[in-house]
Amino acid sequence: MSPQRSVRPQLSISPLQQASATWPDAHALITPEFTLSFEVLGKLVREVARQLKTQDIQRLGVIGPNSVEQIVLYWACAEAGALFCPLSWRFPVSQLEILIRRFALDALHAPTLESLCPALPRIHVADMIGGIGASSLTTPASAVLDLSQPVNLVLSSGSTGEPKAAVHALANHIASAEGARCLIPLSPGDRWLLSLPLFHIGGIAILNRCALAGAAVVLPQQQASTRPLSMAQAMSALSPTHVSLVAAQLTALLEDSPDSLSSVKALLLGGSAIGGALLSRLEALGIHAFTSYGMTEMSSQITTGPANSEGASGTLLPGRELRIHQGEIQVRGETLFLGYLEDNGLRLPLTDDGWFATKDCGHLDEAGRLFVAGRLDNMFICGGENLHPEEIEAALCQHPLVLEAIVYPKADNTFGFLPHALLRCRNTMPSQGELDDFLASRIARFKRPRSYQAWPQMASSGLKTNRKAVVAAVLRQ
Repeated sequence: MSPQRSVRPQLSISPLQQASATWPDAHALITPEFTLSFEVLGKLVREVARQLKTQDIQRLGVIGPNSVEQIVLYWACAEAGALFCPLSWRFPVSQLEILIRRFALDALHAPTLESLCPALPRIHVADMIGGIGASSLTTPASAVLDLSQPVNLVLSSGSTGEPKAAVHALANHIASAEGARCLIPLSPGDRWLLSLPLFHIGGIAILNRCALAGAAVVLPQQQASTRPLSMAQAMSALSPTHVSLVAAQLTALLEDSPDSLSSVKALLLGGSAIGGALLSRLEALGIHAFTSYGMTEMSSQITTGPANSEGASGTLLPGRELRIHQGEIQVRGETLFLGYLEDNGLRLPLTDDGWFATKDCGHLDEAGRLFVAGRLDNMFICGGENLHPEEIEAALCQHPLVLEAIVYPKADNTFGFLPHALLRCRNTMPSQGELDDFLASRIARFKRPRSYQAWPQMASSGLKTNRKAVVAAVLRQ
């Protein structure tokens, strides 16, 4: 049996309603078509929450690209005591049907999939959004909530590929946002681009950060059926001050539309090691860039620090604890999720002394900076040495032509396994000799890939690269 935390009730109104009372006229939501103040958004959310309660909705499935409706429904579920359950619209219908049954969802908001599970009630708020400017919109007072109760689930596939439903409380998100703000300031008048989907913990984190700080969420499209602005268009037209990107997105922006970054104060980059050339360009533009280590189960960021080419993922943020136990990163704290949703309730897998084992390996330096070596289940042995593909991939991504890399093992009679690499490059792929020379001063000789292949032509299946699927596609060729 895993030990369970005792959770005390934490009574308050939601961060959104607190913002509505504190900064009623400040922008809460900015789209290409209109803006919403915190006061108006708060009223709309309370009305939708009232309807959810009237219909006795307990678990609401939300499927589709980010939209105003989804943002309203996230906060409305929190106020109504319903579980907000976002699922990736990229999943095939057959998988969505399985997940809907598995998590016993009792209503759906899926405007682009009206034929999905037709027996379930549909939740539509588009008509209400059409009348948001009406001064006559009156709703009940803000509800007092227990912030320790479940508010959402987010699927976390881990290393098995079988989705786990991580459940969070508002208290988790509040602690996460407050800790993050200690390093990346956010205040009324600031605008954070919602560049991550709400079925990803990073997307939900942006909603909570902005509400707690009185800042605006910037949405590149109004509705799920509306074609969103491209990243460069959104940056230029909506002038966000804060943005979350992966290195490949940032590189494309710097090459195609560097002026679109002129409004950015803070840039949160996915990944750890950032190329020196990329860092120099950011410094020249006066942009403060940060890298972090985080996970769904810890409500987004755990460590954060200035972007660097060393591979450091920053230092521990407030509200979190971290230790290295036998080489594995283990965590706990106020941001730790409530558990995985299973048939018999929530299961929180902790060690005997109360830590969550991440299955990532890494170390802390003397300054307390975290260096993540990689996943324990990605590691393989080459000639008696432990190899972590992520270390080799980070070194390859320092090359100015390499956008993304995956290192994988191939069986070898002499060494057990040898590393090989797949590369997604900007234009042409460097030769093996050039790459070997480039890696010579960065990693040990035995870690260098024995071959390099071009990235396979295949559709993206989500925000994160599916390592196993990409490697499998190459091995089938």
